[in-house]
Amino acid sequence: MSIERENIADTANPLGLAGIEFIEYSTNRPQALGQVLEMMGFRPIARHRSREVLLYRQGGMNIIINAHVSDRPSSLTPSEKPVIAAIALRVRDAAAAYQQVLNRGAWAVPTHVAVMELNIPAIHGVGTSRIYFVDRYEEFSIYDVDFVPIPTVDQKPPALAAMHWFGVVQYIGTDRMEDWTAFYRELFGFEELPDEKRFGILTKGRILQSPCKTFYMQLIEPLQDVLDIEGDETLQRIGLGVSDISKTVKLLTARGVNFVETANVKITDRGALTSNWLGSVSFELVHDGKA
Repeated sequence: MSIERENIADTANPLGLAGIEFIEYSTNRPQALGQVLEMMGFRPIARHRSREVLLYRQGGMNIIINAHVSDRPSSLTPSEKPVIAAIALRVRDAAAAYQQVLNRGAWAVPTHVAVMELNIPAIHGVGTSRIYFVDRYEEFSIYDVDFVPIPTVDQKPPALAAMHWFGVVQYIGTDRMEDWTAFYRELFGFEELPDEKRFGILTKGRILQSPCKTFYMQLIEPLQDVLDIEGDETLQRIGLGVSDISKTVKLLTARGVNFVETANVKITDRGALTSNWLGSVSFELVHDGKA
């Protein structure tokens, strides 16, 4: 019986997906983006050993700011406008997960690992983004190898209002909804969320639930978004789950965060949307009853 249950679990969650390990921004204005993250409650805790890369953390969330300029032709060159360059997914076995998605048609990202750096397997995601696979996220993590802690800084700063990863909004091209739904379903095991189970204040597009049921991908055509921003296919913004929207909004407002209040977007007990920083950075608060 236990073997049967294990087989069912493997089918439902083929990669052993267990949440988001980190989200990476690329920008040549790391200090400006760092100030935004600090307003949102993140704290810089470590620097990369050999590159211009900073690690920010609060609670169980890690955000990497990558300002490193690489001479590799395929590398993303940091620009003034920050972009979400990568999502790292926690998996049971990184090498096995990587091979499995390649077998299902994913495109590999060539790795160029320097001395004293980990080889973290990755595939191409939307636009120029990457999807990494990480299996070292408990007692011994990837940061223990690649990063040097900032002295006197708490390496485990608590999360404001118990904020946690809730999801990511992805802009997609016109008539590309089925293509991207198939991408996340076939490679990772995501499932479409029924309309009656939708949440938050931004209800356009399609919401896909991860097989581990810890985060979501929301697929939206840019002109359908309440922000009314045109754009290429890209990872657009991060969703943060909280148990009390009003309390969290007040807390963040006191820290200098502004929220969108228009005819189409209002702060409710279901969610709230921050204003846009640096031309591209915003966060969406979503009520999460499980928080």
